[in-house]
Amino acid sequence: MKFYLIIVFLIFGLLQPCSRETENRKNIGIKIKTDYINPDGVTIETRFNVPDGYKRSKVEPGSFGEYLRQLPLKPHGTEVKYYDGSIKKNKDIYDAVVNLEIGNKDLHQCADAIMRLWAEYLWKRGEYDKIHFNFTNGFRVDYSEWMKGKRISVKRNKTSWVQKYSASNLYQDFWDYMEIIFMYAGTLSLEKELESTNISELKIGDVFIKGGSPGHAVIVVDMAVNPNTNEKIFLLAQSYMPAQELQVLKNPSDEKLSPWNSVNFGEELETPEWKFSKNHLKKIE
Repeated sequence: MKFYLIIVFLIFGLLQPCSRETENRKNIGIKIKTDYINPDGVTIETRFNVPDGYKRSKVEPGSFGEYLRQLPLKPHGTEVKYYDGSIKKNKDIYDAVVNLEIGNKDLHQCADAIMRLWAEYLWKRGEYDKIHFNFTNGFRVDYSEWMKGKRISVKRNKTSWVQKYSASNLYQDFWDYMEIIFMYAGTLSLEKELESTNISELKIGDVFIKGGSPGHAVIVVDMAVNPNTNEKIFLLAQSYMPAQELQVLKNPSDEKLSPWNSVNFGEELETPEWKFSKNHLKKIE
């Protein structure tokens, strides 16, 4: 009996340090993961802390960069919803959900979400003449025409404007315009509209985009820089298919830095649901 107890104690003693070490590793992992997240933050800027040694990049007041940095977030731990209210199954790819309505149609996908952010920023500033996008067939759709009560007629291969309503510029008018854009534009058209930029010139609002069917696009929503090394890091957000809420993505290539990404990502930028090259970087402004 004594021999049996000794064996039990010896086994317990051997296992216990391993158990504590595993627990310590888990705790370290949790610490690394949550150091950059402030659960009480309600915007991208206040939710995500920058790593030690980094400072947030300067943005001009009223700029698109400031707008993206101040995007409202749902409470920490909220799950991404699809357009029909169901929950996105893959919950391990994002760290926050942007608190913006996306409608109840399967339209607000990857490139659509990016066009929406840019257009809504301009709409809120009253810069209506700057809101325009091309359909995949090349037809340019200006919001300034939509405001006049004109609507789009699509018949086979012919696209044209028709006068249908009196002039109006309510938010519902803007959203109706965006849903038409979502329907007839996408990664193929947006990729052609945007100008290429170099990774060394990266700024908030830039887009990694690969046009195609399927294609994908993600947008830079915040940045920081290390003043000693000049290394830039950035946060990415996306929507995806089916239409879903915007989400701030994790970095699957570097768990210690996640959700931040370094501009020194090598040949490929790996995001949770797509891979991009440096040649896929475009600028909106």
